[in-house]
Amino acid sequence: MSAAGQGSVDQRSADQRNADQRNADQHRAGPLSEDEVRAELREWLAQNWDPELSLAQWRAALADSGWAAPAWPREWGGRSLPQALAQLVPGELAAATVPGPPEGIGSALVAPVIIEHGTEEQKRRLLRPIVTGEATWCQLFSEPGAGSDLAGLSTRAEQDGDEWVISGQKVWNTGAFQADFGILLARTDFGVPKHRGITCFVLPMHQPGVTVRPLRQMNGHQSFNEVFMDRARIPAGNMLGSPGDGWRVALAVLAHERRLNDRNPAPAGAAGRAWDEARAEKAVAAEPHKWYPQRAGRPDLVIERARAAGKAGDPVVRQEIARLMTLVWTARWTAARAAAARAAGRPPGPEGSLGKLASSAIARQSAKVHALISGAAGLLAGPESELGGTIAEILISVPAISIAGGTDEIQHTIIGERIMGLPKEPDISRNVPFRDVRSG
Repeated sequence: MSAAGQGSVDQRSADQRNADQRNADQHRAGPLSEDEVRAELREWLAQNWDPELSLAQWRAALADSGWAAPAWPREWGGRSLPQALAQLVPGELAAATVPGPPEGIGSALVAPVIIEHGTEEQKRRLLRPIVTGEATWCQLFSEPGAGSDLAGLSTRAEQDGDEWVISGQKVWNTGAFQADFGILLARTDFGVPKHRGITCFVLPMHQPGVTVRPLRQMNGHQSFNEVFMDRARIPAGNMLGSPGDGWRVALAVLAHERRLNDRNPAPAGAAGRAWDEARAEKAVAAEPHKWYPQRAGRPDLVIERARAAGKAGDPVVRQEIARLMTLVWTARWTAARAAAARAAGRPPGPEGSLGKLASSAIARQSAKVHALISGAAGLLAGPESELGGTIAEILISVPAISIAGGTDEIQHTIIGERIMGLPKEPDISRNVPFRDVRSG
């Protein structure tokens, strides 16, 4: 049987399973409880988990069952569970020592936006490969001249028959070197104000005209890339949303980005083929992010380091640690409120910007405390330096957190306008055709 034919059989099998589940749901009185969700998942795992399956086989089974993305609508491979119940599933999978769906922006950012804004054909074609791990994604938003002012992007998309031709440059793209697809913002109309001429596309990355180059950071890592597009091609069916509607789609992606979190790592004692392949996948996916704990400032290290350095009694050090712990705990409470909002089914709100701004403040204060404890020695790298160079990496990595995912200045603007109700920041380019906006 051809691959295409096998895919048709697999889809029919999945459709039949979904139909059977819908019939069962119709005979169930009322919504599921937490105990019922746990019991149903545990029963399914007992019948289906086999550590000697390949990771691809296991994730296909997980996707067919709906447990890979339980909050998604059932017709698109989920179980239509409320968010509060869907959040139980990762913990249950971890407790059963079972690999979950793949991590990354595909499941965290792209899939929710496809569900919200995609066509029926796009959902059918794009969602399942995300949860099975068959397709990986990157985000193609920022440009050298359009970072904080994302609406000022100038990457051009021109229609050519049933395709769009893309030319331009993107930057700060994590994972672009291995991604199969990119969620791309491009300008399709230069004759309207900047927010209205943007369209969102799904860009196939492995094609002529797409070049990915790594960017080396001052801390020595290469986490990001720049992507050049020289008349790359996108099928018309890969437009996400309507022409000129890209800004609304972009806001949905950014709202999910500000609450993006990694799942738990593979347990050390997990054995079997599926887990071996999951660990190898995790290692590749984690490589660009291995410095992220240092970017966040490592506040978890400061108290023990102060004691070890004999500075726990220093009044200045103690005061700065107290200030840091105050920031840490208030951020945790804000995150808990955001989690409660998600569990209640409310969409991402401005609390994402509050949390993002808090993470910047924590990172800067952590770096200050580490510098107080270490002094000039904190700048040394190498195996014999402070924590094997970790402190030096903290000091040169922390500035990045105030830029990545939306600068502190952007977060202040969002908080001022959306929470405090202040007037919008003046922008003379907001209401003039983009072609008339001065740039450079």
